[in-house]
Amino acid sequence: MNKTIAIIGLGYVGLPLAVEFGKQRDVIGFDINPSRINSLCDAIDTTNEVSSEELKSAQYLTFTTDENALHDPSIYIVTVPSPVDINNRPDFKFIEAANQMIAKYLVQGDIVIYESTVYPGATEEICVPTLEGVSGLKFNEDFFVGYSPERINPGDNQHKLSSIVKLTSGSNEHVASEINDLYAQIVDAGTFRCSSIRVAEAAKVIENTQRDVNIALINELAMLFNRLELDTWEILRAASTKWNFLNFSPGLVGGHCIGVDPYYLTHKAQAVGFYPEMILAGRRINDALPVYAAQQLVKLLCKAEIAPGSASVLLLGCSFKEDCPDTRNSKVLDLIENLQEYNIDTEICDPVVWSTGQQHFANHEIMEYPNETTYDAVIIAVQHQVFATWGAETISKLSHSNIVFDLKKQFPDRKDFYSL
Repeated sequence: MNKTIAIIGLGYVGLPLAVEFGKQRDVIGFDINPSRINSLCDAIDTTNEVSSEELKSAQYLTFTTDENALHDPSIYIVTVPSPVDINNRPDFKFIEAANQMIAKYLVQGDIVIYESTVYPGATEEICVPTLEGVSGLKFNEDFFVGYSPERINPGDNQHKLSSIVKLTSGSNEHVASEINDLYAQIVDAGTFRCSSIRVAEAAKVIENTQRDVNIALINELAMLFNRLELDTWEILRAASTKWNFLNFSPGLVGGHCIGVDPYYLTHKAQAVGFYPEMILAGRRINDALPVYAAQQLVKLLCKAEIAPGSASVLLLGCSFKEDCPDTRNSKVLDLIENLQEYNIDTEICDPVVWSTGQQHFANHEIMEYPNETTYDAVIIAVQHQVFATWGAETISKLSHSNIVFDLKKQFPDRKDFYSL
């Protein structure tokens, strides 16, 4: 029998999951945001991850903000955010709120599966006690849990939910098998069943930690090559001709995964008396890149005999990654704040973010297109495809002083564009 599923949280992770399951069985998509639910009921996904046609194809999927609808499901999948706090410590408030809510409706035989990023041991150490305490049920006797980490890559049309191998795990042998079979129904790429929940948690958290460390290395190399007056991108192209060279590129590292997951791992490491060096060094380098980029822009202005305190700069893009409208945890905000420390006037143009109805980034207005005023400098901060469509010549004309700082080398043929 196909059990009813409740998906808790309908963001980048939860919505694609709800849609795929909703093509086959009854699914309740729950979110606390009424405007999000209203949009989804109108077959509109403001994250641009799921098309209207895909939403309409999920014939067994219903959306709600009413937690009373959680009486019926037998499987609960938690896909809420797992951020860090201002001190970069794991913040479980969204997961704990989901646990408190779900526990009120748990009955014997129910399964709770977590997809949110956590550290190894968190599911059983943080989540299970809440579920037991509120429900009055016994873990692994009355209810069961699993962990199947999300691997969604926002803005990536090539690697979608069904085409990415899914890690699965469960709190005992029987439920692990049931969870694995459940995901196998919607993931064409197949599943990988982990031996324990802790293994699945650890595998998830090191995926993005590895990327963070690798990008940090390239960012540091970019700083070095700049000091040596060498072209970082030319060097990377040369090095990438070797078959086993890892092809990472310098740039801002924000978002909900790469810039966050390492802190979950280091928190757990320090809790058991292990003090990681490379992981935290990578975080320090990547967190410092907005400072370095702002300093480089100031040097370019000074060389052009433009006083930073009277300069105007246009930033193209403000989301945390290319072709994605999400601005949460975007390092572009850090870049702007560092530019403003030099009294540089900044304006933001981001058609991708603007198209979803977002008109402000923090306290800054977002434009769909640049205004007619030309700027002292332009920073291509996010590599949206729309900027490639505009073309390098159009963008170069936005700066009357011919200063275009192309952070991720979107236009490799333009030797007059500066880059990291």
